[in-house]
Amino acid sequence: MTLIVVLIVLVTLSAYFSASETAFSTMNRIRIKNLAPTNKRAALTLELYENYDRLLSTILIGNNIVNIASASIATIVFTQYFKNNGVTISTIVMTIVVLIFGEISPKSIAKENAESFAMFSAPILKFFTIILAPFNYAFMGLKMLLSKIFKSSGDKGITEEELITIIDEAENEGGIDKHEGNLIRSAIEFNDLDVIDIITPRVDVVAVRADMAPDEILEVFEENGFSRLPVYEDDIDNVIGVINEKDFHKNYKNMKDIKSIIKPILYTTPTTKISALLRQLQIQKTHIAIVIDEYGGTQGIVTLEDILEELVGDIWDEHDEVVEEFKKVGENTYRILCTANLDDMFKIFELNKSGKEYISNTVSGWVIEELGKIPSVGDSFVFENVEVTVMRIDSKRVMEIEVKVIDEPEKEE
Repeated sequence: MTLIVVLIVLVTLSAYFSASETAFSTMNRIRIKNLAPTNKRAALTLELYENYDRLLSTILIGNNIVNIASASIATIVFTQYFKNNGVTISTIVMTIVVLIFGEISPKSIAKENAESFAMFSAPILKFFTIILAPFNYAFMGLKMLLSKIFKSSGDKGITEEELITIIDEAENEGGIDKHEGNLIRSAIEFNDLDVIDIITPRVDVVAVRADMAPDEILEVFEENGFSRLPVYEDDIDNVIGVINEKDFHKNYKNMKDIKSIIKPILYTTPTTKISALLRQLQIQKTHIAIVIDEYGGTQGIVTLEDILEELVGDIWDEHDEVVEEFKKVGENTYRILCTANLDDMFKIFELNKSGKEYISNTVSGWVIEELGKIPSVGDSFVFENVEVTVMRIDSKRVMEIEVKVIDEPEKEE
């Protein structure tokens, strides 16, 4: 009877060690770290987790000891009752018992309650790490020897792709909502974007000449609703500064020219990271930057609002005309404004799976690259599983296209 009680205790300890291993390997470390300052159990759990190799060694040593001991005692018990068949029966019974009660069940339960079980088991595991310290030191020495023989390669840090996958999982499990997920993804990808990815091209830039009459400038402000306008001399390749609508209206009645209210403007390059440009705009306390091409001419402009929209999405004010770049007009049919970002279109329609690189950043430039000519209304082409038709052009620019998703041909078996 005593041996049976000991056997039950050993199986219970096997379940405990198995559950502890799963709990510590699957628990949310960030959650435990947040609890640690106000919860002693959480602080102890975090302390054990920080030295995970020692913890794992303790758990495995303890688990193996109790499993071997339980197998030995079970053999003695079953041999007493079943004589020659005792070893066979003991092996079968203990395999089933250890699998169900010592491994599968406790690990499943611990996985569902990882943080709470890890905090529950922490004091007991702390005791075992002290008791089994000599064994731990021996195994740690063996591990160091093996690590020198079999050197690991590669970076163990979390990559950007892995971090985005974590966000996807958190979103799927309900930890964060879709809006929060998109915001975090935008922040992660923020540093990957160059100025050229969000530029307002030269042809769309609204600017005023330095020698324009105040009445003419007032008309430009009223027609476009902008709060700032670049100022140039001779032509737009020679931008000398920027004027603010508030400064203009404040001095409008007594103004002979705008030179007194022109403020310095920031210049940048197409390859500058928008995160770096954001810091420059903050330091210089300005909201607009002129993008200079390789020849020193004006390639376009980037505003503070353009940069912030990459983080939080489109920002509309009462003067903006709300524009829908991607509009569904029928079953599997969409109208797309060609000022839209090419990568955004590829993501929405899951295109360019081959990873082909394009010179263009906008849908307009992509259409021209695919057609290989200046497009005309009605020109069309098929790209992967979509049919693209040019619907509207302005001079030499494609303004709007229609995209129809077509069924992919079935693969021959």
